Amino acid sequence: MKSFMEKLEHLLGLGGIKKDITLLVISGIAVVLSLLGVRPFPFDMAWVAIVLCGIPIILEAIIGLVTAFDIKADVLVSLALIASVAIGEDFAAGEVAFIMQLGGLLEEVTVARARAGIEKLVHLTPQTARVLRDGQENIIPAEQVKVGELLRVLPGEGVPVDGVIVSGQTSINQAVMTGESLPVDKTVGDEVSSGTVNQFGAFEMKASKVGEDSSIQRMIRLVQSADAGKARIVGIADRWATWIVVIALSAAAITWLITGEIIRAVTILVVFCPCALVLATPTAIMAAIGNATKHGFLVREGDALERLARVKIIAFDKTGTLTYGSPEVVDVVSMTDTYSRKQLCMLAASAEQLSEHPLGKAIVRCCKSKLGGKLAPVGDFFMLPGRGVRARVEGKEVLAGNPELLHDHGVSIAHTSAVEEAVRKGCTVTYLAVDGVFAGYIVLSDTLRKESADMISSLDSMGVQPVLLTGDHENAARAIAGKLRIASVQANCLPEDKLKTIDQYQAAGQPVCMIGDGINDAPALKRAEVGIAMGGVGSDIAVDAADIALVDDEVKELPHLIALSKRMMTTIKVNMIFSMTLNFIAIVLAISGTLNPVVGALVHNAGSVLVITCSAFLLKWKQKR
Repeated sequence: MKSFMEKLEHLLGLGGIKKDITLLVISGIAVVLSLLGVRPFPFDMAWVAIVLCGIPIILEAIIGLVTAFDIKADVLVSLALIASVAIGEDFAAGEVAFIMQLGGLLEEVTVARARAGIEKLVHLTPQTARVLRDGQENIIPAEQVKVGELLRVLPGEGVPVDGVIVSGQTSINQAVMTGESLPVDKTVGDEVSSGTVNQFGAFEMKASKVGEDSSIQRMIRLVQSADAGKARIVGIADRWATWIVVIALSAAAITWLITGEIIRAVTILVVFCPCALVLATPTAIMAAIGNATKHGFLVREGDALERLARVKIIAFDKTGTLTYGSPEVVDVVSMTDTYSRKQLCMLAASAEQLSEHPLGKAIVRCCKSKLGGKLAPVGDFFMLPGRGVRARVEGKEVLAGNPELLHDHGVSIAHTSAVEEAVRKGCTVTYLAVDGVFAGYIVLSDTLRKESADMISSLDSMGVQPVLLTGDHENAARAIAGKLRIASVQANCLPEDKLKTIDQYQAAGQPVCMIGDGINDAPALKRAEVGIAMGGVGSDIAVDAADIALVDDEVKELPHLIALSKRMMTTIKVNMIFSMTLNFIAIVLAISGTLNPVVGALVHNAGSVLVITCSAFLLKWKQKR
């Protein structure tokens, strides 16, 4: 059923806030003319405000009562309007209607402003794509692109779908996905995400994720599910509002019977409208969601922030959350005078350049970037699953892999205390042999995110206990926990182990926030009081299971989010206390005859405006370091 406002919007051809402002401007002018006694027409100009602003309120109240017996603020306002008109207080009725709609507009503006930072994602999806079919370029709707198709992206255009560059070089502005202000250089083999912007060179790409599976669409789905109305505390406010309506009606009726003055009863109905109480929670939640968005968080449910404020423990997955999730070379050791560290790394990287193994790729990256080495041509490349690689580099046979690979080829390994120490710390060692002789080894390790240590320290100072739950082995888990000063560590965790641990904490009255990125974290993300997924490196399943997604994987913002949730709850409590106090003071003044309907409307709506303003401060709130 269309509301009166929707029908009027259709007739006037207006929409959203623009329509509300137009109606309010017309109504405001009419109220002022009524106050000044100006009558260009044979009726009080206040009736313009009553019709434009008051009738929608009355119709919404009737619809709510008839369809769902929904007793809310509209019921009280409607009674106040009807009673004011009945006793000839046309100006009071017009002013009440005008100010009530003004309060509604302020709420709408606050919520719209809070959501603006999120909803802009919806407008960043390119509408068309340049598809190359049979050597011809065809421009088609982006949603019609299929996986595996070849696309061309020109400078200045948005990337229509996720994919991999197959030819060309360019720089991509990834701010929408990662928050990075500087463009990122991309070349053949690099992945690009939908919604990002091609800045300089043209390139061709192969589509890998299209339609609803693309990165930008996944973010949009998270955005659209953000709904402050889901918060449990909003329901509490609504139940209070219902009781206030009953109390107000009773007070108005008793006052009328005792004093015989209907003006006092009308004033009670005006000042006791629970608008400020109803506005107290959703405006604060939506403003906090807007603030969280600016710091890289997409909040899927309004009550996620409410629940986060109660969290006592934060459980972290290790790989991809506290660490970068990709191995890096931390040391190269030569065990022979024949080859220097740089030469040994070059031989290993040259042998690994055709490998798809993450360790091999890490060695190649190290040789190219850190050591500035140039790879030599490789021949006779052969990959042995579960062992390593064998290849011929510059006429030499190079073996790179685990001890079993070298043993299989009759090469004996000289173990050292340094190797044992590296293994004890959770590092991975790739052993190298050249022409059948053990030449040295390369130590690789998953590296800590730069911001992890400061983030953990901040959580400790806030009274939130960090816990490490990881499927990695004990040595690696203990090494990472030691660097971050995390006292509670559980290694070798299967998904069910993480669930059991979270259940134990929560059964003991310690709500847990789980942060992870992998498919194995999804059950724990669901079970925890609040689940936060790494939106950049995280799997689709993990993101879908979480309440909040950290889009740019910047875990340094986590303390801000927790502090923001606590600040939001404080704001909600202050709003509620203020609105309830104001209502009871106003009703006492109305019963005594101190307030008339006009002044009562001003006092009541001033409370609504102050509540909305207080909530709006959350939009730009920052945690004090």
